[in-house]
Amino acid sequence: MKVELVVNGKQVSADVPPNTLLVQLLREHLRLTGTHMGCDTAQCGACTVLLDGRAIKSCNALAVQVQGCEVTTIEGMAQPDGTLHPVQAAFKECHGLQCGFCTPGMVMSTVDLLKRHPDADEREIREQLDGNMCRCTGYQNIVRAVQTARQASATATATA
Repeated sequence: MKVELVVNGKQVSADVPPNTLLVQLLREHLRLTGTHMGCDTAQCGACTVLLDGRAIKSCNALAVQVQGCEVTTIEGMAQPDGTLHPVQAAFKECHGLQCGFCTPGMVMSTVDLLKRHPDADEREIREQLDGNMCRCTGYQNIVRAVQTARQASATATATA
């Protein structure tokens, strides 16, 4: 089946079998390997991307289901000049990663979280990131990174 969608701001099309998962389309057909495959059961969140601006687990969606939609992967977050998205910068600053396997999914979930809940407190942050597993950290630096990104967003909004 031919699938056409916008990925990271670019119109793309691919011929895929009807049972192709979105994560497979991204990784195998489009070579966007920042979206990780961790569990294949929508449990770990490593495959999280933004679909029309909302976080979804791309191992839980067929490529044909996103026909005509806009998908943003971790590769689409930084500016063309290489400037990191504020959430990426916060994860880097706060060392909200260790091995890095879960980081792209965490970043994508955080972007959606802060868009929907810009004033999220620590409890809300932990609840919202519950679907993203990290096997290396105790989540402390991840939560701190989200709080830092939240504060940076609030400061940018206040000065705009």
